[in-house]
Amino acid sequence: MTQSFDPNTPVDRFRTNGITLHAIAAGPEDGPLVILLHGFPEFWWGWRYQIGPLANAGFRVLVPDQRGYNLSDKPEGRRAYDLDTLAKDIAGLADALGRQSFSVVGHDWGGLVAWWTASRYPDRVEKHVVLNAPHPNVAGAYMRSHPSQMVRSLYVGFFQIPFLPETMLSANGHRSLKDALRRTSRPGTFSDEDIAAYEKTWSQPGALTAMLNWYRALPLKPEMKDATVRAPTLVIWGSKDRFLEKGLAEASLALCEHGSIRWIESATHWVQHEEPEAVNAALLEFLRA
Repeated sequence: MTQSFDPNTPVDRFRTNGITLHAIAAGPEDGPLVILLHGFPEFWWGWRYQIGPLANAGFRVLVPDQRGYNLSDKPEGRRAYDLDTLAKDIAGLADALGRQSFSVVGHDWGGLVAWWTASRYPDRVEKHVVLNAPHPNVAGAYMRSHPSQMVRSLYVGFFQIPFLPETMLSANGHRSLKDALRRTSRPGTFSDEDIAAYEKTWSQPGALTAMLNWYRALPLKPEMKDATVRAPTLVIWGSKDRFLEKGLAEASLALCEHGSIRWIESATHWVQHEEPEAVNAALLEFLRA
């Protein structure tokens, strides 16, 4: 499988919400804006198979390294990573491009931010796509009523412990992170070159602590009395996800005024890596409609 974007895609930096985010920008500058949000422990590279097809279809594609990741700013302290702040980053990226409205696509933690952004900014999000990530307002209640999901999510509690997770994740050349990517994906999903690119980002000064602060900020989740998602929503879900049960997708969709689920039975949590053609087709059909 080859990367499907131009390696000469311009790299830029954007001021948003008091910080600077590194981002990849592609596609016509006047095209409909689509912001792609990666999750843990990735960076913009997690969308390498989607950037080209979306840009070639006429969309203005913006793919940031989210705060704390890779070459983006890494503010200190867990309070800098609460969901309201993360969503404000995304709205600020649209502001930096002079755009009132935009579509947002998120995977894993990027999916949680996409959900929160769509709920928090209903007048700005035109369309909303989430890949293997639950709405933050349903995750806790679902786990309490589904002990099997609670077992799958034990690592989330571990990541909230101070200092120890950094020591474990950085040991032996970040071996545990490398093993986790390969163990939970289909064989061959992440090449040696991919893993080397990820390790370079994990090795950025302060990156591991900043990445983990997303988890440490979970107890600080802001209150959202009305989490309704009014933008048309597509949930794409790799059914063989070892982290997240399919019921989380269904529970999240209940918050949507107009939503649907596209199950990809052969894929794991890393659905956009493993089935890029199916994901890209679903994205283009939905975003063009």
